[in-house]
Amino acid sequence: MIIVSSCLAGMKVRYNGTDCLDTSLQKLLDNNKAIAVCPELLGGFSTPREPAEIIGGGGEDVLEGTARVMDRSGYDVTEMYLKGAYETLEKAREIGATTVVLKENSPSCGSTMIYNGQFAGVKIPGQGVTSALLRRNGIEVISEQQLSARLEALERAGK
Repeated sequence: MIIVSSCLAGMKVRYNGTDCLDTSLQKLLDNNKAIAVCPELLGGFSTPREPAEIIGGGGEDVLEGTARVMDRSGYDVTEMYLKGAYETLEKAREIGATTVVLKENSPSCGSTMIYNGQFAGVKIPGQGVTSALLRRNGIEVISEQQLSARLEALERAGK
């Protein structure tokens, strides 16, 4: 069983009320091989909401208390991001998930890229809070781009 970001499953839960449907994930959900989770909603956010970015580092730094997650209006929303990350970890443990597919670039879900904290649309290498926490606990985190390549490889191998 794997966990996938709710927005990738077609749920309109992103900060601006949209989704990022990935049809390959839809098959996994339809075949009960995956469940959808939104760490931000688990953390107490509603949809829509102000966009947020990590200020002063990446997800690991937020976990260590040396960086914060701030929304565009200047509110510190770090605690909600931490709550959502820990709720997602708990869900992963409950279902025995070994892989989690999260939406790239998000301050929660980014697995290789996040925004730079200046709300200027600039991406930098890094990971979000949930990605960092899951990896810290031995759970593989991949992005939707990495999933597509993995599914193609499994199809070629006949699995």
